Amino acid sequence: MKAVVYTRHGGPEVVRPEEMPVPEVRPTDVLVRVRAVALNHLDLWIRRGLPRFTLSFPHIPGADVAGVVEQVGSAVTTVREREEVVISPGLSCGVCAACTAGDDNLCARYAILGEHRHGGYAEYVAVPEANILPKPANLSFEEAASIPLVFLTAWNMLVDQARLRFGETVLVWGAGSGVGSAGIQIAKVFSARVIATSGASWKLDRAKALGADEVVNYREQDVGDAVRHLTDRRGVDVVFDHVGAATWQTSIRALARGGRLVTCGATSGAEATTDIWYIYGRRLSIHGSWMGTKANLRAALRLVDRGRLMPVVHEVFPLEEAARAQETMERSEHFGKLVLHVPA
Repeated sequence: MKAVVYTRHGGPEVVRPEEMPVPEVRPTDVLVRVRAVALNHLDLWIRRGLPRFTLSFPHIPGADVAGVVEQVGSAVTTVREREEVVISPGLSCGVCAACTAGDDNLCARYAILGEHRHGGYAEYVAVPEANILPKPANLSFEEAASIPLVFLTAWNMLVDQARLRFGETVLVWGAGSGVGSAGIQIAKVFSARVIATSGASWKLDRAKALGADEVVNYREQDVGDAVRHLTDRRGVDVVFDHVGAATWQTSIRALARGGRLVTCGATSGAEATTDIWYIYGRRLSIHGSWMGTKANLRAALRLVDRGRLMPVVHEVFPLEEAARAQETMERSEHFGKLVLHVPA
């Protein structure tokens, strides 16, 4: 089958088209004919190399897949051939205490499609039956592929970890990212007041169109000062942070008393100083969020079906132009998701 692989760690030059074998279909697996696969920053981190993570080359990246069922394993009972589907990107054992409690992202064997095993930058991908979900009928394959990872992550951050309540105020960093654009929408489902940040005015315009109530250009304003002004010095109830060291201090200082900071990433660095006195003196809480559960994705998809949430597709590239798509992501020239089209 045709695939785009990483031949080694490095820059976009290591992203190459290559012939790869069609994945083996085990009894509990489903083989999906990929029609679209969305990019994530995870793709870039894997390409560059992660600490304490060993990759075998050639490696097929890609966590976010939409396509058509090509073949089902002999033990599969809930999925049929020719169904249009999306794939939940988190892979777990399904039988441990965490999995049976619905916390599959806490499974000791948790893995991510395209990171720990071959992913969707290819004509075919095989995943367990449990990871197959119906594609919303009103969406294109490119739109459907833009949903899984960012929406399950944002849902887990705001609903499961921060326990967002109706009418609260949320600060969303990086509104132009996939997870940021998802976070804005999920917060608005809870009638939250959303303050969104970006370093580009056109992205702030897009954030307002998605529902953000207030926007702050962090290249032109101090975000902490802006938050204090917009909240009459009270601060926000929840900070939605996936940036890391560069925003950490501002995120904590932006919280109202009893506020919650939830983080799922550290693209600007993983080490930051925290004033512990400030944390307990103001009864603040910090929540780490790693991906999300299959239930999180199902909840988000229900709201997509009802038109309450929508995928945000910035640009679609042919599969063979995956390197160019990744360069667009690295330059942060997008709002929402970049998607690769895989022809039928």
